[in-house]
Amino acid sequence: MELLKKYGFYLLAGGVVFVALLFFTLNIPNKREANFIERGAMVVFAPIMKPVASMSGFFENAWDSYISLVNVHQENLKLRDEIKILNTRVIAGNEFQQANQRLTRLLDMKNSIEPPTLAASVVGEDVTSWFRTMIIDRGSASGIREGMAVVAADGVVGQIVKVAPSTSRVLLLTDHASGIAATIQRSRARGVVKGKEAGLCSMEFTTREEDVKVGDMLVTSGIGGVFIKGLPIGEVTMVKRGEYGIFQTITIRPSVNLDHLEEVLVVLRGGYE
Repeated sequence: MELLKKYGFYLLAGGVVFVALLFFTLNIPNKREANFIERGAMVVFAPIMKPVASMSGFFENAWDSYISLVNVHQENLKLRDEIKILNTRVIAGNEFQQANQRLTRLLDMKNSIEPPTLAASVVGEDVTSWFRTMIIDRGSASGIREGMAVVAADGVVGQIVKVAPSTSRVLLLTDHASGIAATIQRSRARGVVKGKEAGLCSMEFTTREEDVKVGDMLVTSGIGGVFIKGLPIGEVTMVKRGEYGIFQTITIRPSVNLDHLEEVLVVLRGGYE
């Protein structure tokens, strides 16, 4: 009895709801209009059903949004992987194109040189305040000897000074120990190009009377037998004639960008054992 008194209202309400639902179910096939019990149940539960429906819609939308976010995240990951692959292909394509351009120009230089040449790649360098040299990946096993000339697509690079079976050391024209017989292409004035600081060269033993101007191009004179005649060396960037002395002070910027050099040609002529 105590339980009935305590929960009687809830039991009655549950019974009413059950009966209303039963009548509602049985009434659907027979007619479309709701009876008074159904209408009463709808009035009673309408305030509850609306929040419940809203809550259900909220969770349904939240679930759909979560599924959408998961799909978008997976698609983003897939797109990132595809972009990485495409970027890698683009970089490889650009590298191949640049290498092809360099090798084409090197081939043009090779075709312009009468003696046979051997292509080599730069694999190391030693650029200090005392020495300016680089290492190439060809040596005595390929027929290279000390004293041979080394050129690139833009002109003179230097001379072989040390040879191992599979590598060689090249003394760059910007090294203080380097000396190359040269000619001013315009006026045919002669001198010796020697290396100096800051990656530049100087033309020495050119008298004050010789016609030398800023912008003049220097080429190898062929004197000495190491470098064939007519190879580009560099451009005159400064000419100074002092009040005293018989020689001019001439500064040269090399034609070859030695800091970015990757491939060279070794002229297989001359040299010594």
